[in-house]
Amino acid sequence: MDKKNKGRSRSRLFLKVYINYAIMLTVLAILVGLIFLNLYKTKTVENYKQKLLKQATSISIKLAKRIIDNDDDSYLEYIQILDDMDTEESDIWTISNPNAASPMDKKLENVDLNDVTLSKDCVDVINAAYHNEKMYASGYFEEFGGVFAILGMPVRVNGEVVGAILLRSAIKDQEDIIRSSMYLIFLSVGVALFISFVISIFFAKGISNPISRMRNTALELADGKYESKTNINRKDEIGDLAKTIDILADELKENEIERQNREQARIDFFANVSHELRTPITVIRAYTETLVDGVITDEEKKNQYYSRMLSECKGMERLVGDLLLLSKMQNPDFVVEKEPVNIIQVFDELIRSIRAISEEKNISIEFKKDQPFYMMMGDYDRLRQMFLIILDNAIKFSNENSTIHIILSKLDKLKISIRDEGIGISKEDLPSIFDKFYKSKLKQNKQGSGLGLAIAKQIAMKHGGNIEVYSTLGNGTEFVFTFQCLEEYVEELNI
Repeated sequence: MDKKNKGRSRSRLFLKVYINYAIMLTVLAILVGLIFLNLYKTKTVENYKQKLLKQATSISIKLAKRIIDNDDDSYLEYIQILDDMDTEESDIWTISNPNAASPMDKKLENVDLNDVTLSKDCVDVINAAYHNEKMYASGYFEEFGGVFAILGMPVRVNGEVVGAILLRSAIKDQEDIIRSSMYLIFLSVGVALFISFVISIFFAKGISNPISRMRNTALELADGKYESKTNINRKDEIGDLAKTIDILADELKENEIERQNREQARIDFFANVSHELRTPITVIRAYTETLVDGVITDEEKKNQYYSRMLSECKGMERLVGDLLLLSKMQNPDFVVEKEPVNIIQVFDELIRSIRAISEEKNISIEFKKDQPFYMMMGDYDRLRQMFLIILDNAIKFSNENSTIHIILSKLDKLKISIRDEGIGISKEDLPSIFDKFYKSKLKQNKQGSGLGLAIAKQIAMKHGGNIEVYSTLGNGTEFVFTFQCLEEYVEELNI
């Protein structure tokens, strides 16, 4: 993928994250701003209402005191009280209650309601005061010629409402305060949004950049560049995803190496098979052509040629059989049919079978075991074949008049040791002895196919076992097998 497409992908992801985050911030800021503005307006109106209430209460108390004292000169003092009040753009009406038994003296009124056309709200406020209630109202009042707040307060003398005070004040200043507050609130919201949008750029990049990097890494892995890594170290879900991709890259790299090794093994396998078959086929063809052309007339010589041809055919038959067996054992779907097997019985039969070839070199076999049963789950014939390969090699590479030691033991697992006193294996050859077609250059191995130990290892693996080899050149070789025991079956036999 070219850089242009990579950049476009990163931009799409960045814009989606950024726009969604910006919309969320904008909606949140507007909601917070509106809520705060509404609270501020409510609180401002409430504070203004309490201020009017405090002023009206003070005036009502002072006016009631003058009435109780029956001081004719109190009106002048009352006027002074009004002058002392902060009544700029406000007005105070004192009104006598016509419904009272002893209404307030008319000379204390400073307004004649008969000369004024009152709105319904204003009438309701005055009537509420007549009924000993405090009432607040705000809005546009035509009689006052503007937007005002009014508050009615009863004037009580000896428990009777003798009059009312109507305190009115223009709320222009409060509206100006609210408007200036709105400006400050929205300015603060705007600044906060701007800062949040800048921060959201880094937030969006913090999400889009790692994802884009992981996408690019995945595309590189798809192209076979298994060394690619995200190099992202984060302790969150994105970091976990990046680590998963890096683990996938490592596994793909390992699988690719394994595939290459298998491919090389396949090539080597066919090369080795071709090499192993070329010699006997060449020998058989040469002998056959010689016999067909009548070059050899001596009967004894012909028999020698026939015997050599038969030997080469048997060798090829053995090689093909080993190849088929090894191929079957290496198949992951191939399952060994297991049953309880007593290993002592396997070795008793093997020792009888190889006694003839061991006696040819005067090799004795020492078999040690400390109990009558060593049970495991396995295929009897396959186990016999595996141990036969090891014993056959032990005899082949042992010196005359030597001993082969077979030792069975059991702790948590069944352990089988087969040790010879032969020529041993060199340190350089030891890691390769289980490879297919691997043969040493010793004369004892001239007739071997190089598949025996590979087959033995596969049989052990199919039985869940393990093979270890210990050898020193000139001091013999020891093969050690370990398998899982079958304890329940042993206990049953002992009973």
